[in-house]
Amino acid sequence: MRYRRLGGSGCKVSVIGLGNWLTYGNTVPQEVANRCVRAAFDGGVNFFDTADIYNKGEGEIALAAALKPFRRRDYVLATKCFFPMTDNVNDQGLSRKHVFESLHDSLRRLGTDYVDLYQCHRFDPETRVEEVVRAMDDLVRLGKVLYWGVSCWDAEPIEEACHVGDRFHAYRPITNQPPYNLLERGIETTVLPTCVRLGLSQIVFSPLAQGLLTGKYGGGRVPKGSRAGDDRAGQFLRPRLTPQNLAAARHAADIARQAGITPAQLALSFVLRREEVSSAIIGATHPDQVVENLKAADLTLDQEVLNSLGC
Repeated sequence: MRYRRLGGSGCKVSVIGLGNWLTYGNTVPQEVANRCVRAAFDGGVNFFDTADIYNKGEGEIALAAALKPFRRRDYVLATKCFFPMTDNVNDQGLSRKHVFESLHDSLRRLGTDYVDLYQCHRFDPETRVEEVVRAMDDLVRLGKVLYWGVSCWDAEPIEEACHVGDRFHAYRPITNQPPYNLLERGIETTVLPTCVRLGLSQIVFSPLAQGLLTGKYGGGRVPKGSRAGDDRAGQFLRPRLTPQNLAAARHAADIARQAGITPAQLALSFVLRREEVSSAIIGATHPDQVVENLKAADLTLDQEVLNSLGC
């Protein structure tokens, strides 16, 4: 396993992390979640990512249970807030009130007194960036949050958040968490250059395009037991099973076979080729998936392969 720094901080995370967006606390039994986390930990993973909205808190509870056998100092724990958890008008967004209350709810569910990385799950157009930055800064100074970051923010508000932090001598965000994979490369135009200039690193999600780049869907069929075949887990994947995406996935799978690696390993290696990516978050429904995907951490794609992928 390789490790990279979170932004400009001294904290290091495994280049492959484990998340539980649609899995633990949702579609995957706790016993399987425990085994997946154990496989990840044994493979050198020290970065685990979740969010309060994942099955309305159940995701945090399940991940906490799976992490219970390990020392708190031995892993980097990240969670997020933004989306509404209840019908309460203030139980959403990035107001100081919601950020503070959401963090304390997450700490309770996670069974810890601090999180290593607290992330703004989306940009909130109804809350001034200054309010967000100063709320996060207060949480850092209170010792409840060690670092903070954003997720799916555009370049402009990321830049504003950094300037606001400098103006008030407050802690800046150090990470951005966007989707990034062979099929979704939008951050390369403005977000990535802005983050590089400002010292933020990327913690990318969906590096396998929610499973589309694993090679399972090469024939356009939905295999039994796959994510796309599950009503809950597949709700975001099925719309992506377009002829264009399927053709691109087949092309990538062919390149992977020629290189002697799995399609998933190729997809992860593609993402990790960029040093700006601190960690690529995978999801897994079985420990064997974790073990196989972690092999990508030690792979380096040669230029011929990258050329074939359009890099």
